[in-house]
Amino acid sequence: MGIDVEAVRGDFPQLGRKVHGEALVYFDNAATTLKPRAVIDAVRGYYENDAANVHRGAHFLSELGTEAYEKARGTVQNFINGAFDHEVVLTGGVTESVNLVASSWGRRFLKKGDVVLVSGMEHHSNIVPWQEACERAGAQVEEVPLARTGDDCWDIDHEAYGRLLESHEGRVRMVAVSLVGNVLGSVNDVRRMADAAKERPDPPAVFVDAAQAAGHVPLDAGGLGCDFLAFSGHKMFGPMGTGALYARQHLLEEMPPWQTGGGMIDRVDLKEGTTFLDRPHRFEAGTPDVAGVLGLAAAVGYLEGLGVENVRERERRLRGRLLSGLLSVKGVRVFGPRGGDGAAIVPFLVDGVHPHDLAVLLDRQGVAVRSGHHCAQPLMRTMGVESTVRASLAFYNTEDEIDRFLAAVEKARGIAR
Repeated sequence: MGIDVEAVRGDFPQLGRKVHGEALVYFDNAATTLKPRAVIDAVRGYYENDAANVHRGAHFLSELGTEAYEKARGTVQNFINGAFDHEVVLTGGVTESVNLVASSWGRRFLKKGDVVLVSGMEHHSNIVPWQEACERAGAQVEEVPLARTGDDCWDIDHEAYGRLLESHEGRVRMVAVSLVGNVLGSVNDVRRMADAAKERPDPPAVFVDAAQAAGHVPLDAGGLGCDFLAFSGHKMFGPMGTGALYARQHLLEEMPPWQTGGGMIDRVDLKEGTTFLDRPHRFEAGTPDVAGVLGLAAAVGYLEGLGVENVRERERRLRGRLLSGLLSVKGVRVFGPRGGDGAAIVPFLVDGVHPHDLAVLLDRQGVAVRSGHHCAQPLMRTMGVESTVRASLAFYNTEDEIDRFLAAVEKARGIAR
């Protein structure tokens, strides 16, 4: 059974608004997705009826909130096919998750002379924290290069990756890679990379950034062979400022706290020092965003009701229509995979039109896209450009919206030229 697009569009109030007098065409889903009423209602319902702090109170509302919060952790565990709920740390999103691992895991395992391998298509969030951790430890970040696989398309160079693992034998401690690239929409063979890493005599850990994958393709933390996996709620139809980190139990048990404060303390003594709670609470200092976490759980429930496989198939068809349409427009240069394997993300340029100018001209026609380097400057240098326009789709987008978008590109091209 597929997705009833007209029905689900009714679940997203923002799709009914107008921009500059035009019906909104929202093609900026890789930056953030819109939110269904189920998520909005979950957040509002908490603040209207059940607001109280969690984990500390003996009264009814606190116990109710704690139960719902921990149930949400289990919901996330099932969503990513994790083995145990205590392997799920609730965070503010991928950026916080990467910083948590780079700081805590890095403090425990990274030492002078070690190497962290980072793919050349990563978002800055999956680059800079590793650079900072390596600087503290006296280690170094090295790029896993990309190989050109077609016209304006690049993929991870697996042969070069293997050579890096071999040449740095015993020194590679971490491999960081995205499951879906946020610029090209490439779906990376993470399992292949993880297997190659684990075949080494002293295998490194593998960190997977699933920000662009969650909610668009089924996630299987165990099946990917990774040690860490992170995603953000706001890119999978949930609230901003939410997300989760999956980490293997034995690593969490050895990692020290990242932030300290209330909610993660076992015992504090001014003379004898402090001891901390077990994982995952050791990594969740302070008052959490309870409403956001409940909204995240609601987003998972909404997606599971649709079926993530149905979402993937719907977005695959939409991407095919968008891609073929753009390739038929004179003067348009399209980047990324041409086949059906890419995610619903299509970066492009129009000859003679600056990406920012094009994005503004499209906005004037009610079409929301993203322009810039997309927090992936190393990839932009590989591509030989400074920036692109990025159109990114979700299952609630329509074929008619794609046609409107293509007409808007044609019109903007004519105006700019």
